[in-house]
Amino acid sequence: MEIEIFVPNIGDFESVDVIEVLVAPGDYVNAEDPLITLESDKATMEIPAPRAGRVGAISVKIGDKIAEGGRILLLEIEEVAPTVAPTVAPTVAPTVAPTAAPTAAPTAAPTPAATPVAAGAVAIRVPELGDFAEVDVIEVLVQVGDEISLDSPLVTLESDKATMEIPAPVAGRVVRVLLKVGDKVTTGMPIVEVAASTPPMPVAAPPTTPPPTTPPVASVAEPLLPASPAPAGPAAEDVAHTRIHAGPAMRRLARELGVDLATVQGSGRRARIVREDVVGHVKKILSSAPTTAPAAPGGLLPTAPTVDFSRFGDIDTQPLSKIRRSIGQNLHRAWITVPHVTQLDEADITDLGAFRKTQSATAQAAGTKLTLLAFLVKVVTVALARFPDFNASLAPDGATLILKKYCHIGIAANTPRGLLVPVLRDANRKGLLDIAREVAELGQKARDGKLTPAEMQGGCFTISSLGGVSGTSFTPIINVPEVAILGISPAAIKPVWRNGTFEPRLLLPLSLSYDHRVIDGVAGAEFTRYLGQLLGDIRQILL
Repeated sequence: MEIEIFVPNIGDFESVDVIEVLVAPGDYVNAEDPLITLESDKATMEIPAPRAGRVGAISVKIGDKIAEGGRILLLEIEEVAPTVAPTVAPTVAPTVAPTAAPTAAPTAAPTPAATPVAAGAVAIRVPELGDFAEVDVIEVLVQVGDEISLDSPLVTLESDKATMEIPAPVAGRVVRVLLKVGDKVTTGMPIVEVAASTPPMPVAAPPTTPPPTTPPVASVAEPLLPASPAPAGPAAEDVAHTRIHAGPAMRRLARELGVDLATVQGSGRRARIVREDVVGHVKKILSSAPTTAPAAPGGLLPTAPTVDFSRFGDIDTQPLSKIRRSIGQNLHRAWITVPHVTQLDEADITDLGAFRKTQSATAQAAGTKLTLLAFLVKVVTVALARFPDFNASLAPDGATLILKKYCHIGIAANTPRGLLVPVLRDANRKGLLDIAREVAELGQKARDGKLTPAEMQGGCFTISSLGGVSGTSFTPIINVPEVAILGISPAAIKPVWRNGTFEPRLLLPLSLSYDHRVIDGVAGAEFTRYLGQLLGDIRQILL
């Protein structure tokens, strides 16, 4: 029987490039053997064979562009071999051994590898990882024999920007665990095999609209994380570089480090260059450089001196997590590359606080809590519509301002893993109760370590609230490539001169940091003043 193999879900990409065809007609492949390699502008991915069989006609070649649902090749499935081989050998061997051996070998040889997945089991795979070529496995949460339910966490992955748990898309019993702590995984790699409580979808010829024929994978949206600044546009690469086996992430890393990929020896499959190759190449160059260097010019930052603190007393050394290191690098880069200015102001939220209390019962009936943060998100969306330069990003060349017609608001959340920024999408199209509900859900997912990369990318403007902690003001660091961030400190009752007398009013401190290359001081002051007006009389958002 022949089945057609199609390109599975590849996210939001309309088409991607075929950079390798790894099989030829007549080749025998096992389940999970790679067939072709695809490359988008964010990642490379191998498309594995969903079944064992012999390759027939191939529909793609290197250089083609292919979209989701496009046909890759025909695969001949040998259904008889697993059942016939054990029974034929004893009866046929005594009489026809001399003549049967040459013909039996091709069908019997692949039999053991033809069923790597247990009967009735499904292979659960790593979902789309977006910009990350590979991520680390830091926890394996199941073992063989475990009974799992729908959405039970299977493994925990950690990238430079986030940790994520991969949930089970089916319920059943774990029959095989394919990863261990310390492994590096990429999109599409199998995690575990599960004997599902309900039979898996059979592989069959596709209907009019061909579905993907790869085994079921956990459904995770495409990642979008705005934690690091947009990289500079690709430098012109010579012809030799186009023949180098390296994905877009490695090419971008090489450009950032000034590495000529033609001088790097790849250690991956088919000599593909991986991150360790680039980093090792840089370390080799640095280790061969002179140990003492002339003093850096005045424009460069001096390095911090190395201090042996153990000379002064007992110490304990604790390595920072990958997320904490990445956050520190991103904040440091933002601080030294973006000219920050922070505008401090106060908003009178006395009436808003009273109104919020009157609506608490309504919000509770709707299954949420109407927090001050929900009001802040709402008024920020109104202010961004009035001041579009705040809803923008500066192009890497520093000569173009990219104005955004959408409004996604990032909410900085403190978690045990570090500071994460989930993004509330299309906040300008949502009502207060919807905003309150989604902000609460995103915050809980951040604390539980269940945020996906997709939920942390694409932000236009960030709100960082310390209202539940302490302080009177602070200088938040801009979440590049955004151009502004609003910091909120705890509200306090203060005497305010009104109508010829001092009145106790509830004042909310506002700390607005902005990129002075894009926003002038007057615009910054007008922005916070407008926020104060909206917070002082929430009815103005209706105008």
